[in-house]
Amino acid sequence: MLRRNSNSRGWSGVAAICTALTIVAPYSALAAESLSTRDLAANAAPPATDDLDAVFSNQACTVTKAMSQLDAPIARVSKRLNAHEPVTIVALGSSSTAGAGASSAAFSYPSRLARELKRRFPLESFTVLNFGVNGEEASQMLVRLDVSLTREPDLVIWQVGTNAVLRDKSIADVGTAVEAGIERVKASGSDLLLIDPQFAPAVNAKSSAKDMVGYIGSLAKRTHIALFRRYVAMRHWHEDQSIAFDSFIRPDGIHMNDWGYACFARLLADNIATAVSRSRTLADVKPAVQ
Repeated sequence: MLRRNSNSRGWSGVAAICTALTIVAPYSALAAESLSTRDLAANAAPPATDDLDAVFSNQACTVTKAMSQLDAPIARVSKRLNAHEPVTIVALGSSSTAGAGASSAAFSYPSRLARELKRRFPLESFTVLNFGVNGEEASQMLVRLDVSLTREPDLVIWQVGTNAVLRDKSIADVGTAVEAGIERVKASGSDLLLIDPQFAPAVNAKSSAKDMVGYIGSLAKRTHIALFRRYVAMRHWHEDQSIAFDSFIRPDGIHMNDWGYACFARLLADNIATAVSRSRTLADVKPAVQ
């Protein structure tokens, strides 16, 4: 049963479990102390629809080829998939990770991502843990990052920066927190993939939005961390594909709707699949005989 939180647009108490595929409910701040020991998949519910393409009936989800490639490898995920071993992913972030604006938990991006990855790798097993909490900033996420790492994820996907922009917070402070998080993830042996702010009216109205996007991009490059350019992808929808904001953004001007989350997840899955494919290609290349 789905339970809507009246104080936010997030969803809680929901998990969807399929064969060799686990989609775990959004993290609840109220359950922080017991999260590391309890079974997050205890409350299971089927996804809203098994047709991954149904939400795209009115508008196709497409991007340029350049948007389907990560600039850095995700070596641990690639290694595990190449060895046909199960993959655990932690989705860390704020409301757009928790799923604010989605019609149900099944349409949050982590839920969609799990199913999109299963489509691309039908013989493999994926568990996606949703550690999104509405309204949090990078420094607050560091606490949950430590908790999430106890789940020994193969990949941490960290969506960050939007709330700091909306609240006119210092980009330098965000950078300090994210750099600390990068070091913790690297020390754990997990892969890390950063996600920058969304291209949305409320975000675009802030003069620091592009600076934050640029900073996260430069930080990812400097630390050799994979980055999904959400801002560029969403700008492509609006400016190049002429998709109206209200087709993928809720009336609040910030959060995505079902189409936005679904397309976001599909593109992210494409990026991950391409990275794995590239790792296999490199592994197949044998050195020339001297």
